[in-house]
Amino acid sequence: MLLVGEMASTKLEQRYAIKFCVKLKDNAAETFRKLTQAYGDHTMSRAQVFRWHKAFMDGREEVEDEARSGRPSTTRNDETVARVRDLVRTDRRLTVRMIADELNINRQAVYEILTQDLGMRKICAKMVPKNLTIEQKEHRMTVCRDLINRIETEPDIFKHVVTGDETWVFEYDPESKRQSAEWHTSSSPRQKKARKSKSRSC
Repeated sequence: MLLVGEMASTKLEQRYAIKFCVKLKDNAAETFRKLTQAYGDHTMSRAQVFRWHKAFMDGREEVEDEARSGRPSTTRNDETVARVRDLVRTDRRLTVRMIADELNINRQAVYEILTQDLGMRKICAKMVPKNLTIEQKEHRMTVCRDLINRIETEPDIFKHVVTGDETWVFEYDPESKRQSAEWHTSSSPRQKKARKSKSRSC
């Protein structure tokens, strides 16, 4: 566990690392992957990494935080709403507390901005039996057409077919439906999540 001073030092190191990755023309996602590999559980949040990456891309040179008042702001204005909206767009799974800490805004103000000004709410992923890719769907359609065509020439073909189903096998705790919750407006398409059952480790 890192002490407060060590945490501040680690964050500063990571900002230098982000700046270095920007110089190497790494995108934000690749930069976050490298930081996670290097710092593990002490890595800055994805939203923070993306924000600093964008700042350095826009020409920022300083890695230190800008001075800000100690007490969180409770102001709800166009600028504050824009800051919350931009941050949520970088990571829709951020909690109200995480947004408030990142932007130094009162938690109640953040919640009101999200729900009232931006019309957002936390929505869990829709559970579906299988989350197939376009290629997998097209392949299944092709197989079905082939079977229909073969039935015309071989009426007894299904007497020789052995059917089965796919099996999910993994030895980790799958993400829960609650953990998949993201901030979305009423017009946003609902994300889908394949339903899985946990396997027993050997």
